[in-house]
Amino acid sequence: MTTQLPGMRDQIAAQSVIEELLRQQQSMPPRTRFARFWGISPLAADSVAWYRGAQGEIEVGKILSRLPPEWRVFHALPIGKAGADIDHLVLGPGGIFTINTKHHRGKKIWVAERALMVNGQKQPHLRNSKFEATRVTKMLRERMPQLPPAQAVIALVSPASITIKKKPDEVNVLDAVNLRRWLLKRPVALAEADLVELAALVDAPTTWSAPTSLSSPNLLAQFAVIDREVKTARVRRVTWTLLSFATVAALAVFVGLPLYNELAIGFIAGL
Repeated sequence: MTTQLPGMRDQIAAQSVIEELLRQQQSMPPRTRFARFWGISPLAADSVAWYRGAQGEIEVGKILSRLPPEWRVFHALPIGKAGADIDHLVLGPGGIFTINTKHHRGKKIWVAERALMVNGQKQPHLRNSKFEATRVTKMLRERMPQLPPAQAVIALVSPASITIKKKPDEVNVLDAVNLRRWLLKRPVALAEADLVELAALVDAPTTWSAPTSLSSPNLLAQFAVIDREVKTARVRRVTWTLLSFATVAALAVFVGLPLYNELAIGFIAGL
């Protein structure tokens, strides 16, 4: 009986981000009972960006999991020597897509031909996404020269708004909720035979220039624990803030009225 070796298909959404988040959190001492009571976040300062990134990639992974079976989806594909990875690589009848997830919850996104701004701050998302797609195209065409170029996509998770002043030429910027529908509307660019060969190529760990690590069976479970603690802490902070406002308002009512009466009587007496 032969055992099938694990391939890149076994990588989970946000795998490398969660792994880095867990590494960052190792230096954090356990929260005290006092810290938990007052809702102090369990995240280290350097962990916040990794936590939000993991949330975004997991959300996009769920969206991509709803694609029809003729589509193949890969996550957290390592590329290069600097720890970079492709968040999601999607193969389907509509072509090859490198999807760069950006979690900008509640932020205003403004997009022009050569610029993408988040709440007025310019970000390198367009340049980085274009570079990713170019890199993947070059790598895959070394084995399959007939392939169409990979298309760069930026999937924005939970933005407040997206304003497209002018569409970038080589990067597609989308709200993540529209990603599945957008992919399914792409014109046919790959035959099924090419898709089968391409999926096998992408699935092979030797295709990728960086070493890969197998996903820990409890990686998502570990993230779920952190996620639950973060959300519980946030609820506690909001609760204490609201209680503080309510206490101040009550004091203003009970202390403010007698004070107002005294000032009014003094004013009348001075007339």
